[in-house]
Amino acid sequence: MYQWRKFEFFEEKYGGKSKIPEDVSGKIECCSSGRGKVVIGSDDGTVSLLDRGLNFNFAFPAHSSSVLFIQQLKQRNFLVTVGEDEQISPQQSAMCLKVFDLDKMQPEGTSSSIPDCIGILRIFTNQFPQAKITSFLVLEEAPPILLIAIGLDNGSIYCIKGDIARERITRFKLQVDSVSDKSHSSITGLGFRVDGHALQLFAVTPNSVSLFSMHNQPPRRQMLDQIGSNVNSVTMSDRSELIIGRPEAVYFYEVDGRGPCWAFEGEKKFLGWFRGYLLCVIADQRSGKDTFNVYDLKNRLIAHSLAVKEVSHILCEWGNIILIMTDKSALCIGEKDMESKLDMLFKKNLYTVAINLVQSQQADAAATAEVLRKYGDHLYSKQDYDEAMAQYINTIGHLEPSYVIQKFLDAQRIYNLTNYLENLHKKGLASKDHTTLLLNCYTKLKDVDKLNVFIKSEDGVGEHMFDVETAIRVCRAANYHEHAMYVAKKAGRHELYLKILLEDLGRYDEALQYISSLEPSQAGVTVKEYGKILIDHRPVETIEILLRLCTEDGESAKQESSSSAYLSMLPSPVDFLNIFMHHPQSLMDFLEKYTDHVKDSPAQVEIHNTLLELYLSNDLNFPSISQVCNDIDLSLRGKSGVPRKSKAQSNGKLVGNSKDTYKEKECKRRREKGLCLLKSAWPSDLEHPLYDVDLAIILCEMNGFKEGLLYLYEKMKLYKEVIACYMQAHDHEGLIACCKRLGDSGKGGDSSLWADLLKYFGELGEDCSKEVKDVLTYIERDDILPPIIVLQTLSRSPCLTLSVIKDYIARKLEQESKLIEEDRRAIEKYQEGTVAMRKEIQDLRTNARIFQLSKCTACTFTLDLPAVHFMCMHSFHQRCLGDNEKECPECAAEYRSVLEMRRSLEQNSKDQDQFFQQVKSSKDGFSVIAEYFGKGIISKTSTGTHRSSSLSSSSDF
Repeated sequence: MYQWRKFEFFEEKYGGKSKIPEDVSGKIECCSSGRGKVVIGSDDGTVSLLDRGLNFNFAFPAHSSSVLFIQQLKQRNFLVTVGEDEQISPQQSAMCLKVFDLDKMQPEGTSSSIPDCIGILRIFTNQFPQAKITSFLVLEEAPPILLIAIGLDNGSIYCIKGDIARERITRFKLQVDSVSDKSHSSITGLGFRVDGHALQLFAVTPNSVSLFSMHNQPPRRQMLDQIGSNVNSVTMSDRSELIIGRPEAVYFYEVDGRGPCWAFEGEKKFLGWFRGYLLCVIADQRSGKDTFNVYDLKNRLIAHSLAVKEVSHILCEWGNIILIMTDKSALCIGEKDMESKLDMLFKKNLYTVAINLVQSQQADAAATAEVLRKYGDHLYSKQDYDEAMAQYINTIGHLEPSYVIQKFLDAQRIYNLTNYLENLHKKGLASKDHTTLLLNCYTKLKDVDKLNVFIKSEDGVGEHMFDVETAIRVCRAANYHEHAMYVAKKAGRHELYLKILLEDLGRYDEALQYISSLEPSQAGVTVKEYGKILIDHRPVETIEILLRLCTEDGESAKQESSSSAYLSMLPSPVDFLNIFMHHPQSLMDFLEKYTDHVKDSPAQVEIHNTLLELYLSNDLNFPSISQVCNDIDLSLRGKSGVPRKSKAQSNGKLVGNSKDTYKEKECKRRREKGLCLLKSAWPSDLEHPLYDVDLAIILCEMNGFKEGLLYLYEKMKLYKEVIACYMQAHDHEGLIACCKRLGDSGKGGDSSLWADLLKYFGELGEDCSKEVKDVLTYIERDDILPPIIVLQTLSRSPCLTLSVIKDYIARKLEQESKLIEEDRRAIEKYQEGTVAMRKEIQDLRTNARIFQLSKCTACTFTLDLPAVHFMCMHSFHQRCLGDNEKECPECAAEYRSVLEMRRSLEQNSKDQDQFFQQVKSSKDGFSVIAEYFGKGIISKTSTGTHRSSSLSSSSDF
């Protein structure tokens, strides 16, 4: 072990060596630590408690004589002591076990206090005879249960288990060795091992190591070794391993026997364990001095070495190692922080030791990476680039990659840089720039094999260990198109795969096949992105793919073709309109085929709008035009194939005329389709068409499509706009024919069109006598306008003479004269009737009425009493009237009709909308107003109830 390096990883605390406070009386017999304090038992029975820095806290008498063993519990603030008290009787031993609760203090006087003793137990009884106690250990089980093991010099172990405070305990004995020589059978050390629910007890004697399985009843003993150790040379590691020290070595024991051993020479006076370090006080026989060593077994180094006086106890508390000497002096040793230890190693260039140190002490990954970085920098400075890169690779995830990359950017070290970047990708920490750099390294080295491994890894490791877009971009830039396509296809980046095929390789047919193999949703996305290129080079095939996407293809789809829900799930042709931006002819073909295949599309309005825009446009750039021109050009060549220059020059106009003729034919053909679509998409059973009417009107007006515009206006009953079209075109014959068709109010037409037509001719400024006479014929037939309006309208024309309207005026005057005569006779009749009615009313008011009827009006029998006579000169038997005695049955119906008519007129007087509607729709609005005045609706009327007849009753006529 002399090859182990020595370091000073520990340092003395509290100014080096210190003294146990003088308040601690007597000789120190035992020590323990825990819960932030050190507990010392003295030979005078006193127990002293020291705080941090070995400062005296308080002391109390625990036993009347010596305190032999003491242990501070960890889970509860209990103190367990074994000591001698006064012997009550010769039969009872003076050896007692006490349990103190340090949280409960009982005042004793004014100067000191003692903790509450919650349990006292006599160790030796008749069944457990007295012997010398050589070792003592307490295990805390589930509170309040304690398991106490007491080792004796006769090879026996007395065990006490239970709640000592309540005296609910069980005792049992374990026998280790039955040798009569107590020097070889004495229990020198004990150690508990808890593994889940299994509890085991190590027992050490000078010549044996045993293991008791406490979960068995009775506990089963297992011999682990036939060598042992002396007192104080036994300890337990933090992994529940038993450690014993012998002069030749230190041995470790597991449950199955002896484990590793470490050949540390010298007598082991004390053993201890602290945070993974082995503590040894070794007696050097040659020098006669004791040495305290701290061993780091994992890293095979001595973390601290110090010559000490004679040690009596070793404790670990407050993160320090406390050595208590026999002369009551104490030495506190604390471990240095990791940074100090690493600085010490770095100064000596012991980087491997530093790496092992941080790894063994489970330092955080960042600290480990920092050590590895420094080691890598050290190797890099010595130009050991391969080994330096090995260290840098271990720092991936903690060290910034750019730190390493900058060091290895030199072309001579590109292999090391490639190795680093590969590991960076394997750990999934590479950025886009790292992927770019790695692929550039491959291409610069022309290492196609590694590029294949990185790109085309069969096990799928490379699937997500680099940025796909970056890899594709770099491969494309380096002309590794196949690799770029492989990455795109494997990653499911169909748009990138097609971009390479179309933009880099120009393999349009393969691109179309690839799109056909995709799912409909994915195919639709790719066609939207690259459809323009495909339409440029393969329009027919692209349209076929679009039709398959947008229509129900296949047998199962045909069964669902009637389902609108199924159609709504398919892509809409409207989504692909932008790819036909420079190819309107292809767009028209696509939409026509779609509408032929799908009759009830959810997007049929948008589709019809687009088709109308294509059909009605004046200039549509067809690819076939150039071909037609070429054909015409070829036809002008001679039989030998040599162009005839003179004829070509002389026939330049012919070629241009041919182009214009072709355009006109195509435009006419499209407009015929447009008119057909306008009519077919507006069935008679629909109120609104399957296209945007406003858009259709705008398109027709912009492109001068008169037929479509007239159809739309007529369909929308905008008759005035219809005749406005004829007026704008000066088509008089068509204008009159249109008015004949649309101006017949009897067939739902608008008769006011004739008035507009007359006004048009009156303001035309040219001779149109024939047309005016035709118009006047229909105006006179339907009595549309008064003669005065006709005269005022036509008087504005400087080209029309009186002869045009002479016959019309004569007929109207004759007609008006007849009407005036009829009105005069009606007035005279009404006046005579009015005078007669007034006379009758006056007669009723001033003269008596004589009732001379001798028969009942109802039953025609002779009138007898009682009888009822009405002012209307009707008489009835009272029995014939029944309950209705207040009105004449003969005149009641007429009277009620008059009242109902009056009530209706009063109600109509409140409905202003009806009044104005009648005025507007009437040929003569003044007559409507006069009628309202004549019926008394507009004038003020009385709301009282008037009776038209009065009655009288007589019982003695």
